[in-house]
Amino acid sequence: MKVVSRLEDENQTKDNSPEPNSYIHIKKFKFIMLIFILIFATAGVTLLALSLGGESPANVIIQERREFSKLYQAYDELDKNYFEEVNSEELINGAIDGMVNALGDPYSDYMTKEENDKFEESITSSFEGIGAEIQERDGNIVVVSPIKDSPAEKAGIQPNDKIIKVDEKNIQGMSSNEAVLLIRGEKGSKVELTILRGEKNKEIKLTLTRAEIPINTVYAEMLEDGVAKIQVTSFSQHTDEELEEALTEMKDKGMTSLIIDLRRNPGGLLDQAISLSELFVPKGQKIVQVEDRNGVVEETISRTDEKIDVPTVMLIDEGSASASEILAAAAREAANIPLIGVNSFGKGTVQTQKKFSDGSNVKYTIAKWLTPDGNWIHEKGIKPDYEVKLPEYANLPYISPDDEWKVSSSAEEVKAAEEMLKTLDYDPGKVDGFFDEKTKKAIEKFQKDEKLEVTGVLSGDTTVKLMTKLSEHLIKDDPQVKKAVEVLTKDKKKKAS
Repeated sequence: MKVVSRLEDENQTKDNSPEPNSYIHIKKFKFIMLIFILIFATAGVTLLALSLGGESPANVIIQERREFSKLYQAYDELDKNYFEEVNSEELINGAIDGMVNALGDPYSDYMTKEENDKFEESITSSFEGIGAEIQERDGNIVVVSPIKDSPAEKAGIQPNDKIIKVDEKNIQGMSSNEAVLLIRGEKGSKVELTILRGEKNKEIKLTLTRAEIPINTVYAEMLEDGVAKIQVTSFSQHTDEELEEALTEMKDKGMTSLIIDLRRNPGGLLDQAISLSELFVPKGQKIVQVEDRNGVVEETISRTDEKIDVPTVMLIDEGSASASEILAAAAREAANIPLIGVNSFGKGTVQTQKKFSDGSNVKYTIAKWLTPDGNWIHEKGIKPDYEVKLPEYANLPYISPDDEWKVSSSAEEVKAAEEMLKTLDYDPGKVDGFFDEKTKKAIEKFQKDEKLEVTGVLSGDTTVKLMTKLSEHLIKDDPQVKKAVEVLTKDKKKKAS
């Protein structure tokens, strides 16, 4: 089996239309003929002859497909008897969408031209929106991961958050493509999201300002003692080139060991995951295996001699999915690279897409991928070698700068602010969600230290600065990165001895 080069989606697959063996003769008017063309093209039926023209009869010879008789009957019934005139194109789109949804696979979708255009934007240079990878799961729109430095990340949106409303419109039951059309929008415009978080499904409302989301996928920085940290945020068209540039930059700065950060990386292109894995997996070793519906397995083998030659570890979390899991699994099983963090997302399937002439397409799962050792991580994820969780304050909710909190206020947002102040060594008193005099004094001290107007009120610039300082504190105090440095240091000492 030949596997196409996308984990999430790909270009057209080969059309394996069956040879005709029995035929029927159909006489319909022109608009009915167009409907049949759409249906049969979707079903992969061989079209043998077609004649269209005005109101005259049209002759089509096609392979008979008895399983579609109920579909035709349903269409004819609605077309003739529905109380309003029906839109044939919408009915056909709905039929295809329903067929794909019946698979019960969150990674299979039918996309109209508009939806497909939005999708293709997300793997090019940039798009406008909030910057979050989402999927449909059990009737809910669930966040896989926010994109680095996006409005979604800055607002505190987290993996596994359920988005239930967009601007008060309930989106439960929608496909991920339908939800994307509502969530995305022009740069500078605002969108209100209602999300459910955690096992208790706590409801949170967030107002985000849409922005241009550049698809830069690699971010490099040099830590202390020659430790380079390179974050890969997704696997897009030029991720391998970006990583090569980052590695060159880090080598020039004296890199002696490396942390590859795959946290909150929702995946992307299969060929990119393989290309990055080539940098770590020894020549001749397996990178990934792909198994089709008949149990036929195709192995991808590392074929290059050039490898990263410094001690390396990788970071994963619950937002590491798909292509990032391929890289993480290959690195551990074939190159003995330790994984640090928490259990990954668990997406072990490969998708392709069939594009139609009207610009729409159907994306569907064609196979499952296995790790080099033959493990299928689907819905289980990858367990790290070193389990290290982030501190509780990393999960504190976003506080809108548009809201104003002062003495006598009582709310969950106040409690979150008290937790933030306490983490930053400002004493807000009892963390109970009630804004008292002690909370006010803590806010005033924070405002004074940050050279803000001292009002004792939490809103506007004070709220933004409080959340920024908390984020900076987490980056500085990141226990997963600290553990990575510790493991690399021990590895260096071990090799030196």
